[in-house]
Amino acid sequence: MRKSHPVRRAVLAGAATVSGIVLLLSLKPASDPGSASAAGGAAPPVAAQSPQGGRGAGAGTVTGDAARTQYGPVQVRVTVSGGKITRAEAVQAPEGGQSDRVTADAVPKLNQAAVAAGNADIDAVSGATYTSAGYAKSLQSALDKAAAAAGSAGRESSGPGDGAGGGDAGQGTQVLTGDAAQTQYGTVQVRVTVSGGRITDAEALQAPRGGRSDQVTADAVPKLNRAAVAAGNADIDAVSGATYTSAGYTQSLQSALDRAGG
Repeated sequence: MRKSHPVRRAVLAGAATVSGIVLLLSLKPASDPGSASAAGGAAPPVAAQSPQGGRGAGAGTVTGDAARTQYGPVQVRVTVSGGKITRAEAVQAPEGGQSDRVTADAVPKLNQAAVAAGNADIDAVSGATYTSAGYAKSLQSALDKAAAAAGSAGRESSGPGDGAGGGDAGQGTQVLTGDAAQTQYGTVQVRVTVSGGRITDAEALQAPRGGRSDQVTADAVPKLNRAAVAAGNADIDAVSGATYTSAGYTQSLQSALDRAGG
């Protein structure tokens, strides 16, 4: 019996060791505390969150291209809802020295004018000619982007099963802006709406301003707009007393119609 004691002690010691190991393993956490907090407590990846946030933030809000002016860039952002401008703001405007005062005075007026007009055909603010011109240019680019986005959405929503001719009707209406034509008295730029191959609307986004040009523009542009719709092309008569403006209008109108043809 005494000889068997060492073996018994060895067996008992081995059993105790195994029991201790099992006990330690049962007490060890299933995973490292740091790993657990990283897996369960961390926010979802940005890539999973950004699409939803991006759609909400960008809906109906378009930023125009930055327009370079003699005193610095001007860039406009607009919010469009139901086809109307509901908000306009300058995200860039000339700064430094006297430009600070001019910007502070002109930009709020330009913002209000954009919302009131619903387009880029707004009057220049007195004393801020360059800023006003840059504002109108950037505003027009924003509106062009908004129109393009709306047209793209309309085409995507109309499928083959929407009814005969339904897709063609959506694609047959185009809003086209012609190239800016330089004249002796200033820039003339025309935008037309073409539907079913016909001009349904025409407007001058830019026209000579300042001094006597204001009176000439106010008299000539409405006549030129009506003539463009009536003629359906750029073969329109010049308005008496507005030869240069008429020529610039015709040139810009033709470039817009060329794009429609393309």
